[in-house]
Amino acid sequence: MYAVIKTGGKQYRVAAGEKIKVEQIPADVGSEITIDQVLMVGEGESVKIGTPVVSGAAVKATVVSHGRHDKVKIFKMRRRKHYQKHQGHRQNYTELRIEAISA
Repeated sequence: MYAVIKTGGKQYRVAAGEKIKVEQIPADVGSEITIDQVLMVGEGESVKIGTPVVSGAAVKATVVSHGRHDKVKIFKMRRRKHYQKHQGHRQNYTELRIEAISA
């Protein structure tokens, strides 16, 4: 069984037992969270598509860790104008382990 969930403005295809990295969620490590923004649930040939969410569907996940992605380097330059700008960014994330999908 798999599901498409929405969290942090992005959509993820998940199945039970998978680990995914999502935008940071304010939850403690080891705590269990429930994601009710389930857009689609599928099992074999049967597929339920929500309008926009599937009613009664939920995904249970456990917070594994919090962290930061690798640094993205930003470099801006205007030729012949003596302008150069260096900048970096590291996005925070929360790693989740999908425990169960209920439809």
